[in-house]
Amino acid sequence: MNRLDHRDPLVFDTHELGRRPGSMRTVERTFQAPEGFGVADVIGVPVGSEMALELRLESVVEGVLVTGTAEAHVTGECVRCLEPVEDDLDVDFQELYYYPETDERGRTRQSAEDELSEEDEDETYRLEGDLFDLEPVLRDAVVLALPLQPVCQDDCLGLCSECGARLSDDPDHHHDAVDPRWAALQGLSAGTGDEARSTAADPRRGTENSDTREGLAENQEN
Repeated sequence: MNRLDHRDPLVFDTHELGRRPGSMRTVERTFQAPEGFGVADVIGVPVGSEMALELRLESVVEGVLVTGTAEAHVTGECVRCLEPVEDDLDVDFQELYYYPETDERGRTRQSAEDELSEEDEDETYRLEGDLFDLEPVLRDAVVLALPLQPVCQDDCLGLCSECGARLSDDPDHHHDAVDPRWAALQGLSAGTGDEARSTAADPRRGTENSDTREGLAENQEN
């Protein structure tokens, strides 16, 4: 029993191709993108958006050699300024789908000793009857073709680290920086000024402060 569903737009039937090495046919198909065609939260093909495929299926000794091109529209977010990013993507790929009963050298497997190792089997795509599933191959090709750090423009300046403003919109944007060596003195100066203003507003506060200092001095002498 085949696990693949021939109604799936990324499942293809090779029955008409036959198993005569050298026979070939071409296929064109448009379909809606499934999930996972991109880098999560960065950039990718929107789910349900239209993708176009052009495939060449060629029968070889080991199986069916699939060569193709895919076109898609991708969307994402600039990693510098977080603005939306859009682009059209063209991807080329090629993969060999082995016949179920052959090994990686195209030989017919006669016994369990001829079975592929688990690691080799994971890296090998096989036909199920006359059907093959293109989705994992196409997904890998699309993801590898996407930029890992998309930008809205090559010279994007990013965001201001202090207020978050987009610097490309205002290249002269800046903030007056305060030398940290003077920050403590400014705080001290501000405190002295506040005390002076408070004393001027209420002369009795000055008298109270003076009495307090005299009392502390007497305690120290005793």
